[in-house]
Amino acid sequence: MRKIIFALVLASSLLASACSRQDKPNEYNLIPYPQEIQKIEGQFELSSFIKVKYVGDEDSRFVAQSFCDLIAKSTGIEIQPEETSSLEVEKGAVKFALNPNQQGKEGSFALSVTKKSVLVSSANPVGLFYGFQTIRQLLPPQVEQGDLVEGVDWLIPCVEIQDEPQLKYRGLMLDVGRHFFPVEFIKKYIDLLALHKMNVFHWHLTEDQGWRLEIKKYPELAKVAAYRNETLIGHGGRRPFKYDGKPYGGYYTQEEAREIVKYAADRFITVIPEIELPGHSQAALTAYPELGCTGGPYEVARRWGVFPEVYCAGEEKTFEFLENVMLEVMDIFPSEYIHIGGDECPKVRWEKCKKCQARMKAEGCHDEHELQSYFIQRIEKFLNKHGRQIIGWDEILEGGLAPNATVMSWRGEKGGIAAAKQGHDVVMTPTSHFYLDYYQNNKKEEPLAIGGFLTLSKVYSYNPMPKELTAEEQKHIIGVQGNVWTEYMPNSEHVEYMVYPRACAITEVGWLGADKKDFNSFMQRLGGHLKRLDVLDVNYFDKLVKPGTKSKIVKIEDSGIVELTNNTPGSVIYYTTNGNMPTDTASVYNQGIKVTDACTIKAIAVLPTGEQSDVLEVVVNKK
Repeated sequence: MRKIIFALVLASSLLASACSRQDKPNEYNLIPYPQEIQKIEGQFELSSFIKVKYVGDEDSRFVAQSFCDLIAKSTGIEIQPEETSSLEVEKGAVKFALNPNQQGKEGSFALSVTKKSVLVSSANPVGLFYGFQTIRQLLPPQVEQGDLVEGVDWLIPCVEIQDEPQLKYRGLMLDVGRHFFPVEFIKKYIDLLALHKMNVFHWHLTEDQGWRLEIKKYPELAKVAAYRNETLIGHGGRRPFKYDGKPYGGYYTQEEAREIVKYAADRFITVIPEIELPGHSQAALTAYPELGCTGGPYEVARRWGVFPEVYCAGEEKTFEFLENVMLEVMDIFPSEYIHIGGDECPKVRWEKCKKCQARMKAEGCHDEHELQSYFIQRIEKFLNKHGRQIIGWDEILEGGLAPNATVMSWRGEKGGIAAAKQGHDVVMTPTSHFYLDYYQNNKKEEPLAIGGFLTLSKVYSYNPMPKELTAEEQKHIIGVQGNVWTEYMPNSEHVEYMVYPRACAITEVGWLGADKKDFNSFMQRLGGHLKRLDVLDVNYFDKLVKPGTKSKIVKIEDSGIVELTNNTPGSVIYYTTNGNMPTDTASVYNQGIKVTDACTIKAIAVLPTGEQSDVLEVVVNKK
């Protein structure tokens, strides 16, 4: 039986000012935006007289109950769902109907809202759940509040929607190896995935800096590998290194991990665990040094980076250990995929290790890259034997790709293109667009991050279907994922700050095809959607970012158009072409700036509060 509680923790004083006034009816601020939408005049009003009904099995009842649970606390309308056999609309009812004859892929649904009724229908319960999330986003943001809200008209705007996801895998990763996060935050993270119709939570559980999952056969992983003596202060690429002198660590018990898996499943989200191998394994080697090439001693890493200490590929105990670990992992996580990492594995220890060299000779490996391929393929065979599939970072292509592996293409698109051409499924997650540990603004004004610069507009601009692939090969691009590496995110609030609203852009990239995306529309909707994140107490990034352009030096012949991008929801771009500093009395940017002579364009973004961004300068030259 499915049970759901919208358990995002809310402060009692949350949005008091917003709740004291009546917002205008929601203007279809849906993220991700539907494939097909017809906006209709009027609203359906929630009242104590409505009924909530469901057609189908326990899954349908669960979605209907989820709707009832959502509205109960904030509206005071307490209703229990009723079963019915009718698939038709019903006056005064909100109905969730499982219709096996309805066409569409998993997650597809139809939503009809009139002044008299609401009907969600789908061939599968996932579609019903996504229809419910759409209704949720159409309601006023205050519906998310954890207590009774006065003075709000609970209206759902009338609409006809036909919707389905473009890609079947839409995920967000969280690294808990570098920094550890409590169970309640993991649940909140999952709740936000559900709100945005994402369906995969990739849980990065093991690292050089900490092993975060209890393995009962190997208790030293929890006692030793889960804790480091201290943590680096400052950036990992800047010497001399300084440390805080404070022991740090933690791990999830198997009971807690099972709780997370069920919590996600109740929201139609799959949890994919990642157990890193053969590299990023220094924490595990600290607990069991006999699994390394040198035998140690080792220590759980205190700073960030890539370390030479990796599992010994020539030691049979290594595979015994990893297979026993995987047996317990598979018992906890029912996901089809088990993520095995496979990235950033230095080969220096293997090059000097007699056991590894003997293994290479015995297996006919020409170099250490092929030895890594042997290592991964051996783990794959074990997991395949138990009905699971491996997924790994694109380094698993090196030395020969495991026969049934799915590839996460993170070092750009090259690995994903190569894997798709070989007939392997691919999840696109390039650093250029989906690494959410990169700066979002001027780094002088931002908390310390690993580096890089990734604006909301660039995230949204990504097209996961490379032109280098044929239409048939593009079918192997099964999804997209945002990655959240937490070296420089010491707490939950900082994670939220780096993830949102960029994750909102990622979900729309995975939901809509490139031909249906519209960044201006997204930004307009996001402005309203952020009010919902306010009520949900999400510490999202909300600073002004200066306007963007593809080139800061533009060459024209007789004339040209310079296009600017607005990177901040709710702001207006003002610009000049005479070299003067722009103010809010300058020209307002709309569709593009036509230029006929050499000039310098200067532009700023301005919020309604009067706050201004840094100035963007674009130099226009004549050829």
